[in-house]
Amino acid sequence: MTPMELRRQGLAALRKELGYVGMVRFLHQFDTGSGDYTKERHQWQDGLTVADIMAQMKERRDRA
Repeated sequence: MTPMELRRQGLAALRKELGYVGMVRFLHQFDTGSGDYTKERHQWQDGLTVADIMAQMKERRDRA
């Protein structure tokens, strides 16, 4: 099966199961994004300690 045929069949399956609107909503969930994730992650993570991360996890868990 060629990549084009796989794409055609995949879209047909999504359309059949989800309808046109559901298919589009599903496809919009996937985005390749932009930028340099690794570089950006270092900008906001390098200053964190394990204790900081644990405190953030506890705070989020307590809010749920």
